[in-house]
Amino acid sequence: MKIWKRAAVGMAAWSLVAAPSLLASTQVQATNPAAAHTASRTSLLDVFVPPLTSPTAKSVWTVGQTVEVTWDTTDPPQHITNPKGAIYLRKGDMTGPMLDEGFDILKGRQEVVVPDVPPGNDYRIVLFGDSGNFSAPFTIMEGPTDS
Repeated sequence: MKIWKRAAVGMAAWSLVAAPSLLASTQVQATNPAAAHTASRTSLLDVFVPPLTSPTAKSVWTVGQTVEVTWDTTDPPQHITNPKGAIYLRKGDMTGPMLDEGFDILKGRQEVVVPDVPPGNDYRIVLFGDSGNFSAPFTIMEGPTDS
């Protein structure tokens, strides 16, 4: 049986995969003092994967418009590995530009300005915090032109 958890040590975080027999900290402490020191500073945290609720497949955004990206924060884990979020725009297999960052992932919504991008119906929002969540594909259309 494997256990998937994310472990945080100081400012760094990584995935920890171990069989139950490898989780015996007394065995690590007895054989490797450096690992014992690291183990004493390690806390297991949970990955939070909130599903995006907006934009939806029916959403149409306009370049220059302020829009709200929303996600479901129901039942978050007690210890989240990364409580700060970032929102990126994605088209096809290309992610970017970043639309916002540094907000509380538990807030469940964030306003962003639609960047000046070519019109299309295959845009997605990617919400990063603990992981990258994708919205449904949606449409971005050109903004008003100055004449």
